[in-house]
Amino acid sequence: MQAIVVNSSIRLEPVKFSHSFQIFQAIDSNRKFLEPWLPFVQQTRSQEDTEAFICSILAEKEKRRDDIYTIWYQGRFAGLIGLKETDYVNQKTEVGYWLTENMTGKGIVTNSLKVLIQFLFSTLKMNRIQIKCGVGNHHSSAIPKRLGFTFEGIERQGERHRDQFIDLEVYSLLMNDLRIF
Repeated sequence: MQAIVVNSSIRLEPVKFSHSFQIFQAIDSNRKFLEPWLPFVQQTRSQEDTEAFICSILAEKEKRRDDIYTIWYQGRFAGLIGLKETDYVNQKTEVGYWLTENMTGKGIVTNSLKVLIQFLFSTLKMNRIQIKCGVGNHHSSAIPKRLGFTFEGIERQGERHRDQFIDLEVYSLLMNDLRIF
């Protein structure tokens, strides 16, 4: 995994153990904003929880299923973006992302995804990229719509949040959809 320069303001860096403080501080200070849509926020109560997450990602590097990048905007930590359950045999992956509240509305995820999509299709030879967003998370679902992803439908009760399940909107982009870019 290598760092990806998105533009002069945005850089994606592979997650490192040394990022645990910034990641935890961002989660902890943005709980109210992140918790409705991200189930891990409730379980992330200390920096040690974040360290354990990062260690699990780094330990799984050999399998290359989850590649997580920190997002840096003008040198400041902004959030995470990553690949989830990458399937190299079937050439598909899912992308997830989150930003701190003060970093939203700047085009950070949209611009990061544009570059990441090119990397996934050209370098990793993916054929399908999928994004799932909680139903009602309009800010998140606007991103795949803006980038020309196809809405495929609703994954009913696709993710557990606290003591309930929420439905997820499923979007995809295929290699032969690239004419959009």
